[in-house]
Amino acid sequence: MNTPLRFILFIFAALMLSGCDGQKNANESLTVLAGSELKDMEPLLGDIENKTGIKLQMTYSGTLDGAEKLIAGEPTDLAWFSHGKYISLVQGDRNRILAQEKTMLSPVLLGVKESAAKAWGWSDNPNLTWRDIAAKADSGELRYAMADPASSNSGFTALVGVATALSGSSDALSIKDIDQAQLSGFFKGQQLSAGSSGWLTDAFVKEQARLNGIINYESVLMALNRDKRLDEQLVLIYPKEGIITADYPLMLINGEKREAYNKLVAYLTSPEFQQKMMEQTLRRPVIPQVKLSEDFASPLLVELAFPNDLAAIDKLLFAYEDKHRRSSHAYFVLDVSGSMAGARMQSLQTALKNLTGQDQTLSGRFSRFRSRETLTFIPFDNQVYPAKTFTINDPGSQSADMQAVRQYADSLQPLGSTGIYQALQAAYRMALEARHKDPDRFYSIVLMTDGENNAGLSEDGFAQFIAALAPQDRGIKTFTILFGDASQEGMKQLAEITEGRLFDGRESLNQAFKTIRGYQ
Repeated sequence: MNTPLRFILFIFAALMLSGCDGQKNANESLTVLAGSELKDMEPLLGDIENKTGIKLQMTYSGTLDGAEKLIAGEPTDLAWFSHGKYISLVQGDRNRILAQEKTMLSPVLLGVKESAAKAWGWSDNPNLTWRDIAAKADSGELRYAMADPASSNSGFTALVGVATALSGSSDALSIKDIDQAQLSGFFKGQQLSAGSSGWLTDAFVKEQARLNGIINYESVLMALNRDKRLDEQLVLIYPKEGIITADYPLMLINGEKREAYNKLVAYLTSPEFQQKMMEQTLRRPVIPQVKLSEDFASPLLVELAFPNDLAAIDKLLFAYEDKHRRSSHAYFVLDVSGSMAGARMQSLQTALKNLTGQDQTLSGRFSRFRSRETLTFIPFDNQVYPAKTFTINDPGSQSADMQAVRQYADSLQPLGSTGIYQALQAAYRMALEARHKDPDRFYSIVLMTDGENNAGLSEDGFAQFIAALAPQDRGIKTFTILFGDASQEGMKQLAEITEGRLFDGRESLNQAFKTIRGYQ
């Protein structure tokens, strides 16, 4: 063999070996289905990868959505939520969770404005109970924000914790222990709802003038107290009966990744990472080797028992939605322009009918229209059509109330061009008039359109309409759904004008409508 050929073969072999070593030593990627509140861990993901060689690819979900996806067999290597107990109950004999390990701690607490806490004698009061808190809410003095239990881990944990404490039982909550009257009094104080802890926090800051409390993770409340946007500090309340603490278990779903999982858990529970996690996310360490920072108001936590009865949890969730939370009036502004013809209109009709109890998935059951809820549908194309209002007295899927909504959805027909802002203005005026007559409700507007405005009132005209309203007439949030050819930037700006939020319905209009229910 001549020298040049031998040299070329030598270089080729070296490159092949180098490639094999590179593949062998390359970082391993693991997919993680995680609770949305874990987005604040993203700054630490690079450190995790550097120390373990494991790259975490995070996908975020709410409580019930996440449980539903796991039960349905969605492929993921790991799951990481604030709690694993409910998912463990729901999975039954499916055994999707092969292992789980606690990674950090954060109790769900009530934060109360300092002035209110002092006036009520709640500051540094070791004898304060959940019944004391419920009494203040029932009287109308305590006005707080709390995320929806069917959508958010913090709201779910709060509901379970409050119900357990108010039951008066030292055992895990059962159906017979639920004190419906006490719960109704407690939830009279809920003045703001949301589908996620993060959005709830931002909304609380914007509406802090009318609210004096917020229920959220201890870590979130501590971060809020560092936030210069607050007019006054929050006093964190640790009731005498105790609380339920989120312990953020990292769960192994894909058994083939057990070795990487063990390596990851070892680092996440190491003193090095636990210290960084506590400093950067304000969650408590799970190992005694890391000393709790003096920033934490209460070094010791009294823990309430988490229910081990799935039927009790389901009953509690349905009771909250249908009996205890403030009743709501939701306005649905629906695009029926010509571009909605065919599959788009079918998607809209299906999404609406699923909210009448036809969606029997885990998340679908708790996102249906609620008892005591009023619904107003306002279809539009280049003109605004007469509104149709329904009141849900019986939330059963086969009730006359739900069937009437389904019949209305089927009657929608696509016609002319698109006049978004004139329809939205009409809806806002209707909602404002209704709120003047009955202020003790949640009011919201949902806008679904598949195109851009090409008729009637302009975006600037609608913005001027909102700006001209008296301060007390604002605050009816518009939740916009991005669908079809609608402008993402336009829909985002429109939501922000009314302090609402944009939801992406391009992949699943049904999922967008379900997700919005946590904000209504």
